[in-house]
Amino acid sequence: MIEKLKKIKERFDELNALVSKPEIVSDQNNYKKYMKELSSLTPICEAYDKYKKLHEDLESAEQLLDNETDPEMIEMCKTEIESCKEKISKLDEEIKILLLPKDENDDKNVIMEIRGGAGGEESSLFAADLFRMYRMYAEKMGWKVEVTDLSETELGGIKEITFVVKGKDVYSKLKYESGVHRVQRVPETESSGRIHTSTATVAVLPERTDVHVEINEKDIKIDTYRASGAGGQHINKTDSAIRITHFPTGIVVCCQDGRSQIQNRERAFEILKSKLYDKYQQEADEAYAKNRRNQVGTGDRSERIRTYNYPQGRITDHRIGYTEYNLESFMNGNIENLIENLSIADQKAKLENSEE
Repeated sequence: MIEKLKKIKERFDELNALVSKPEIVSDQNNYKKYMKELSSLTPICEAYDKYKKLHEDLESAEQLLDNETDPEMIEMCKTEIESCKEKISKLDEEIKILLLPKDENDDKNVIMEIRGGAGGEESSLFAADLFRMYRMYAEKMGWKVEVTDLSETELGGIKEITFVVKGKDVYSKLKYESGVHRVQRVPETESSGRIHTSTATVAVLPERTDVHVEINEKDIKIDTYRASGAGGQHINKTDSAIRITHFPTGIVVCCQDGRSQIQNRERAFEILKSKLYDKYQQEADEAYAKNRRNQVGTGDRSERIRTYNYPQGRITDHRIGYTEYNLESFMNGNIENLIENLSIADQKAKLENSEE
């Protein structure tokens, strides 16, 4: 590990020198590339500097202890030695996690889909609540949300919605949200006060605008239709909405948020390419799929990942056994504590796998 850290520190120093050269600063493409790499190495180098300083302090305290005769000073040295060893042990684990291979998608925007599942109208209302939760969380993070397709119910629920979240490190935060979300509550339409259980599915995939995916014209069908709002009310009078069906995979993409058919067509193709790339990558890379199953964020829509219990005000994430009793705040977008715990659990799982 030390040798690896030394090489990283050498590269860090090399990059620092590069980005200060006028010819690099004037070449924006290379400058941005080097700055991005420099930014990714900074946390590791800062941890390495702390690690070296702690070892120096430990060595000094041990040397002082060997030559000390005063009882009070001996006790102080022993306390210092124990403190340094404890900090080194903790920092050692942090560095191991920092050295884990980074998910190449972590800094990407995401395409999210939410669909009402079991439970009829109540599942659609829950899907609307989930979308509101993610939208509010995105606002807190300074991200931008763009709805590309929406199908609502008469009561204000969401049958299904597709939206793009854009911002810094979006995928790194939202990638754990894929799966079945379950709600337990008394529906507004329930007169007897019985608690119902309903579900909604969430899918999260990185937006891929930088990859080439071959799409043959004979493999797709493009339909145009009128964009519509709640209850089927038309929000425009032209056939500007686009639906693309990809026959080999059965993937269907709809987009109706743009002001023109051309905008919707371009956006729909971007989403289709992202979906196809994600599907082909998972099918082709069995090792990658195996690793995903060993980690927290499997991305499997059939996996029940979380329960929202309204009578108890409780949220429980079943993958890591994490529970909070602040449901109202959680549904208002304050989900960062759970996301942080999911990230830590995922890192620990990866670390365990890497040490096997």
